[in-house]
Amino acid sequence: MYCEILRAPICFSRCRCSTSIRDKSKRSISSPVKMRMVGLTGGIASGKSIVSNLFKSQGIPVVDADLVARDVLKKDTGGYKKVVAAFGEDILEANGEVDRPKLGQIVFSDPAKRQLLNRLLAPFISSGIFYEIFKLWLKGYNVIVLDIPLLFETKMDKWTKPVVVVWVDTETQLQRLMGRDGSSEEDARNRINAQMALDLKRSKADIVIDNTGSFEDLEEQFKQVLLQVTRPLTWSEFWLSRQGALTLLASTVVALVVCKNIHGIL
Repeated sequence: MYCEILRAPICFSRCRCSTSIRDKSKRSISSPVKMRMVGLTGGIASGKSIVSNLFKSQGIPVVDADLVARDVLKKDTGGYKKVVAAFGEDILEANGEVDRPKLGQIVFSDPAKRQLLNRLLAPFISSGIFYEIFKLWLKGYNVIVLDIPLLFETKMDKWTKPVVVVWVDTETQLQRLMGRDGSSEEDARNRINAQMALDLKRSKADIVIDNTGSFEDLEEQFKQVLLQVTRPLTWSEFWLSRQGALTLLASTVVALVVCKNIHGIL
C-alpha cells in the first residue's frame, strides 16, 4: 500500500520519504496560531469517513458536509421547503421529516433529479460550511479539514490546500458498498456511478491515500499525511489565519497613528 503526495513539498511512496526543495514563493513560518484548510474527499465506501475520524482523533477539527446537509434538510428549514416543493411530499416520513434513503434512491437513479437536488441545496450547504469554518477560525485552530464528498464538483477544492483523496479500485468499492449496506449490485453501481470517478479525483489530488489494504496500512499512510498537513504555514496561509488577520489589523492601526502624528507635526 502506498500514499502519493503530488505537487507538495514532501513526497513519499510506499512509506518511504524524500525531501524536495521548497518553492521560494511558498516559504513557511512558525506562527503559534495557524490555519490551513485541508480538503478531504473520496467516494462512497472508499474509507473517507475512517480518515476523517483519524483526523479527529488527532484533535484536528473536521467540517463534515454530510452533517451540514442533514441540518439543511431538517423540517421547516429553507432547504427542506425547496426540496419538498421540487420532489413532493412522497419523500417525507410520517413525522414530516425527509426520508433520506428514499430521496437517495430517487436521485441516484436519475441524473437530472440528482442535479436538481444539488442545485437546490448547494447554496444552503455552502453557507453552512463557511459558517462552521468561521467558528473554527475564531477559535484559532491550527488545521481545519473539510470533509466534502463533492469537493471537486462544487469547486470547493479552490479553497483547500492540500486536497486529500481516499482512493480504492472500483471493484473493491463495489464489494465494500454491497457488504456495508446490503444493497444489490445494481443499486450499488448506481450510487458509485452517480459520483465523480475515483480515478479522476485521484488525478486532481495533492495527496492520495490508497485504501485497498488493511486498516493498519491506512493508519501507516495517515501518519505520513498528518506530517504533511501540519507542516508550517506558507505566508499566504498565515495571512488567512486569525493571527495573521490580527497582525494585519494591528499594523494598519499603527500605520494610521503614525501618519496622523506626522501630519500633526507638519
